[in-house]
Amino acid sequence: MSLLTVTVREKRFAREAVHAIQGQAGERPPVLQDVRFELVPGDVLGVVGASGCGKSTLLRIVAGLDPDFDGEVRLDGRARRGPDRDIGVVFQEPRLFPWLTVAENVGFDLGQGHDEAWVATLLREVGLGDLGHALPRQLSGGQAQRAAIARALYTRPRVLLLDEPFSALDAFTRMRLQDLVRDVARAHGTSLLLVTHDIEEAVLLGDRVLVLGSAPGRIVREIGVALRHPRGRGSAEVSALRSRVLSALESVG
Repeated sequence: MSLLTVTVREKRFAREAVHAIQGQAGERPPVLQDVRFELVPGDVLGVVGASGCGKSTLLRIVAGLDPDFDGEVRLDGRARRGPDRDIGVVFQEPRLFPWLTVAENVGFDLGQGHDEAWVATLLREVGLGDLGHALPRQLSGGQAQRAAIARALYTRPRVLLLDEPFSALDAFTRMRLQDLVRDVARAHGTSLLLVTHDIEEAVLLGDRVLVLGSAPGRIVREIGVALRHPRGRGSAEVSALRSRVLSALESVG
């Protein structure tokens, strides 16, 4: 049974952006067109594509942060517009409030109170159990992103959106957080929608990989990843799937 169904018949730039690009009034160029996919409970879907193909725009639509599109997002069959507690987001940067402690950042939930026990559980799960009283400036980049992951899980979302969450981290930290996200999502039964430039990351984490073409952004290929976890980085199976995804990207320029 489908948990999340996303249909974007068309998404165009805002007029202000078109004016900035073209320097004059004109027809808004499409960013996304004829994009449709589903997530089932526990599913991990990777999305890859060239820069500017609309990956992050697609994630903002699913997150309810960009309602200006022709289409719909359905969660459990219910059409929705705007942010939803059942959908969490991890951005490229941690985006922590610098004046709040790590624990306060994780439990920041306007009008909903602060569940200290749940915050403590999440901090332990992401390896920050002893840093709840620290301020963001006292954290490393990897630790700050761990806090951001815990914060995204605080509302117990059924779907977690990840917008290139490891792109600014060193290779070793990136690998550790990839494993962490996979393990925590499986423990919570959370579905993942991962936008990434890293093809190997999409193959390592995903059950499927969507390849987006450009101008406008559209799904040109869906590649299944029928490998059991844990998946070996650099294994022949992962390398073969990485090559398939890369070939699909190269075929659309």
